[in-house]
Amino acid sequence: MAKPIIEIKDVHFSYTTAEGVAPVVLDGVTLDIAEGSFVAVLGHNGSGKSTLAKHMNAILLPSGGAVYVDGIGTTDEERLLDIRRTVGMVFQNPDNQIVANVVEEDVAFAPENLGVPPEEIRQRVDDALKAVGMYEFREHAPHLLSGGQKQRIAIAGVIAMQPRCIVLDEPTAMLDPIGRADVLRTIKTLNRERGVTVVLITHHMDEAAQADRLVVMAKGKVVADGAPKEVFQQVEHLKAVGLTVPHTTELLWQLRQEGFDVPLDALSDEECALALKTLLDSRTK
Repeated sequence: MAKPIIEIKDVHFSYTTAEGVAPVVLDGVTLDIAEGSFVAVLGHNGSGKSTLAKHMNAILLPSGGAVYVDGIGTTDEERLLDIRRTVGMVFQNPDNQIVANVVEEDVAFAPENLGVPPEEIRQRVDDALKAVGMYEFREHAPHLLSGGQKQRIAIAGVIAMQPRCIVLDEPTAMLDPIGRADVLRTIKTLNRERGVTVVLITHHMDEAAQADRLVVMAKGKVVADGAPKEVFQQVEHLKAVGLTVPHTTELLWQLRQEGFDVPLDALSDEECALALKTLLDSRTK
């Protein structure tokens, strides 16, 4: 089994308010992220998932417990640059991450700040833009691009830093279905072809279903953890914490409630259609 690139050990976190009240946002979260894995973290707004994401590259530090990135404690200020070179962050609004007026200059910004030699920056920028399918737009103005294209540019800017792990905090929240599909395809390619560890924070069931591992959060705690096919079979448990399940799982679950023998692990449309065909064939014999 691959060694963890991120280790989260009994992490507690509270934001202090002006009144001095500190509502608990993370309540004893323990989680390891294996190097090379694709993990989705699913939960409602207020579940703690975005706060957890910000702990993964020391944007936030735990109130209790500890977070380690490649064995480095995130509270070690002298190693902060090493932590952020290892784990890159992509946020939901790409406009907040785009800093230049030309696409390739934007992607070059972070490597320049890291002191990467100019000839290597050129290579990194080209590689990163090709990785996200945006090389032909390298001389375009970012503000003229679509939301999905801007988000892919933001991802390229992180790739150019050559992190071993990318944490994406609701990267498709502001995108239309085409933009969402483009970004998801990019994320999966990075993971499968380049071996980049991916942590995808999302509230979309269909996005979570595409990961290798699914972590479900509610009220600052991890309430389920496993392969998406296993987690989504826990229909009653997920409904109890206010979450739905993919439409395919919901349909098959409803059929099971009516006494039909259908599998709950048919997540994709194709698998669900095959399960329904098998059911119909068995009843017409």
